[in-house]
Amino acid sequence: MPSVKNLKKDINFVIGDIIEIVYFHELSKAGKSTDASQAIIDEAIASFDALITKVNAKNVENKKAHFKQINTELEQTANQLIGKINAL
Repeated sequence: MPSVKNLKKDINFVIGDIIEIVYFHELSKAGKSTDASQAIIDEAIASFDALITKVNAKNVENKKAHFKQINTELEQTANQLIGKINAL
């Protein structure tokens, strides 16, 4: 089972990279923030908070399955956010 520390780092890096991609897109296309890009950033931050809250949950019966589910959720969230970025 991967460590909780590494799972938290993965969440931080993935969500951080997505936010960075949005900022690069803003700089390369419009040069300023748009409502659509700000909505993606807000959604990424909300997803980060939700995932970290799930990682920090203490009352979990099967920790291995719980962390595997969080990792899958991170992947799905990242794919959805990347799809929204591509639609900009």
